[in-house]
Order: sequence, then structure tokens, then C-alpha cells
Amino acid sequence: MARSARLVIPGMPHHIYLQGNNRQDVFGDEEDYRCYLDWLREAARQYGVDIHAYALLKNRVYLLGTPSDQSGLARMMQWIGRHYVPYFNKKYLRSGTLWEGRFKTSVVETGCLMDCCRYMEMMPVTSGFAATPEAYEWSSYRHHAGIAPSPLIRDHAVYWELGNTPFGREMAYREQFFRAGIDDRLENILTMGWPLGSEAFIRQLEVSTQRQFRMGKRGRPEKFVSK
Repeated sequence: MARSARLVIPGMPHHIYLQGNNRQDVFGDEEDYRCYLDWLREAARQYGVDIHAYALLKNRVYLLGTPSDQSGLARMMQWIGRHYVPYFNKKYLRSGTLWEGRFKTSVVETGCLMDCCRYMEMMPVTSGFAATPEAYEWSSYRHHAGIAPSPLIRDHAVYWELGNTPFGREMAYREQFFRAGIDDRLENILTMGWPLGSEAFIRQLEVSTQRQFRMGKRGRPEKFVSK
């Protein structure tokens, strides 16, 4: 059966999820994380993708970015793969595939963007890699909270609306981050590559793309309703 085409909407945020083959580690030390982020920054620049948030775990990659055209996300991820996989295989004396299948994308409604950021940046904590989000070096939380600005990140307009000054935005982000909870349905939606948004947003996507995104009786994740 032919694979269904990814849903990519230029100008809209997209969550990107990729994991190691058989959940194996894809980062072994600090150098690996730094190399991946350097190549991500270069690929995003080349292919017109604004990166708003990220979290790199030992065997998984979470990204949130807005492509400027239909092919930007795929070309960006392919370019990173062509550089990172040979580097990793050579370093660790291995061969063959590193990633488990193709990456998954989820179109994210603007109103759910902060929920998506929170889910990603809490993943190191919920996965047991850090006690707090600020203690984990390989996510965008430290950028958003004003601890360590990242040249990779291009903040979304939703983040800019948090305050009139950098300090105001950082303070508001920290307050909202810990005040709001994380919906348990997010992981199922985002790792499966389903759109994230309100019911009205999902219905609009279904009409415009002639696809079914909402939950059926079996085999479908629940739709996320932004609070």
C-alpha cells in the first residue's frame, strides 16, 4: 500500500517527531547533540524553516517549525540525515539505518503552539533525563526562559505576544509553563502525526484536504481541544 503523503501547510507550525530504529540511542555524547543542532540550524536556513522549539533525547527528536514552502520540512530533514547518519555510524563503528522509518509531522494550530512547546520541553523531565526543564541542556526551554539564548530559535509570534520586552516574555513563559498542565492526549496525537488543534481547526483541515483526521470508532487518536 502506498504511503499517504504528509500534510504540510506552508506558513503553519508543524511538530516533527523522529525516533531511533528499534528505539536505539541516536545521541551518545555532548558532541553528537551539538553536531545535530549545528546541522539543524544550517538545514533550516537553507530550506526556509523557522525553528521555534526542540527537544533532543537520547533516542528521539522533537522539533517545532514553520516551513515557508511545501517541500522545506522534508528537504531539511533529508539534509540533516545525509550529514548526521554517516557521522554517527562512523563514530560508533556501525552501519545501516539509524532512524525508525520516516519522520512524522503534525500541523499545529496557532492556539495550541504553547501547549506543543510545553509538551516537548517537559519531555526530558517526564522521560527521566532531568529533574527540571532548565537542567536539561538539549531543549529550547533554556532559550524561552532566558537562561541560554539559542541562535537556532526563531521565536513564533505567539511567544512575542507574551510581553513587550525580552525579560517580560521570558518571565511570562516561565509562569505559564509551570502553571499549565500537559494534556495526556498530546503524546498520542503528535507521535502519530495527527493535526493538533480545536475541533473547528480539524474540521477545516478535513474540508480543505479531503482527509479524515478526527477519531473514528477504532484506531484513531482523540482530537485535542485547545483550552
